[in-house]
Amino acid sequence: MDLTAFFKMSYGLYVVSAADAGERAGCLINTAVQVTAEPPRISVAVNKENVTADVIARAGAFAVTAVDITADMPYIGNFGFRTSAGYDKFEKYGCEVTELGSPYAPEHACAVFSCRLIDTVDVGTHYLFIGEVVDAQKLSDEEPLTYTYYHTVLKGKTPPKASSYQG
Repeated sequence: MDLTAFFKMSYGLYVVSAADAGERAGCLINTAVQVTAEPPRISVAVNKENVTADVIARAGAFAVTAVDITADMPYIGNFGFRTSAGYDKFEKYGCEVTELGSPYAPEHACAVFSCRLIDTVDVGTHYLFIGEVVDAQKLSDEEPLTYTYYHTVLKGKTPPKASSYQG
């Protein structure tokens, strides 16, 4: 099987985040998709080992921020290559809060979706969190950052916990 065929699937980069009991967590993902329009629902895949997965499950809500093309590698590294355990990923980039209490960084973001967790599916190494979108905001007119742009222009790597990682 040619696993590089998966590189032809279109992806974006997103920060998924949540807060519970004073703990804020967020991580960079490439697997977020609109599932339905009515009611509006989004699914995200988060590695089970990420602190963010545990916080989403406890909070019952999450935010999905569409990363825009202005994002640089320090921003991507902050959300994608560090753990939320003992580190506040939002401190450097500012933090706003959705109506459901989920944190998000408005810098380098073109849209944010506030989601109420309605289902969780165990898909092996990841949880697929399905959320009903209770609010959506366009944050800028910048283009969203695609996974292809991240790899070809920014020369980014795929971390081992990413859903698209191929060891």
